[in-house]
Amino acid sequence: GLILGSGLGGLADRITDAVRVPFAAVPGFPPATVAGHRGELLVGALAGRPVVALAGRFHLYEGHDAALAGFPVRVLHALGARTLFVSNAAGGIRRTFRAGDLMLIADHINLTGRNPLLGAVEPGDERFPDMSEPYSRSLAAALRAAALAAGVPLQEGVYAGLLGPTYETLAEVRMLDRLGADAVGMSTVPEVIVARALGMQVAGVSCITNLAAGISAERLSHAEVLETTRRVGAAFERLVTEFVRAL
Repeated sequence: GLILGSGLGGLADRITDAVRVPFAAVPGFPPATVAGHRGELLVGALAGRPVVALAGRFHLYEGHDAALAGFPVRVLHALGARTLFVSNAAGGIRRTFRAGDLMLIADHINLTGRNPLLGAVEPGDERFPDMSEPYSRSLAAALRAAALAAGVPLQEGVYAGLLGPTYETLAEVRMLDRLGADAVGMSTVPEVIVARALGMQVAGVSCITNLAAGISAERLSHAEVLETTRRVGAAFERLVTEFVRAL
């Protein structure tokens, strides 16, 4: 299963024999509202392997609850996916990062104040999922190997998930740095929590689209996010295609 974040939906065009279903036609899915998200569910093949992919996602800042933000993962699981690859656009906190870097997500910090597992236990879920290894070490090794094979530089780090939709203040970025975060964004965490509750293996990559407030003097905008993902789209697509091929 693949989840393609802001501006990274170009990989969907590499999926062959694809059946495309608009989010609005999937029961329980609201329409995608964020620029850079196509809002499609695709079933097909990538690098000769069967895949089901989401070109777009649902964010907490759109007003959705955490359970809905994680619900697409349940759909991928119901369609047979047992491995989940997540991607997102993120702000770089580590000072050695540059806009356009790709970062393997080694771990995350959930600072959204939300959890998609609150409430009644869904069939097949663990009530108290272990989160000591939310991102599979073996899949991380496969991603590193894929990056080498594809000739794509790959950083590694910890992703901090915040609620949004505002970008972070300078003080918040300093706090995140001290907490051990290398990148910050507004998605992914609910999806990974649901995936782990279902027993799925997870790998993830952040596209560092800008440097967080205070790390760079530039003002932050979603247009900058989309421009950077457009620029690195080809490298991202090579990396993920090679990763899927090796699974």
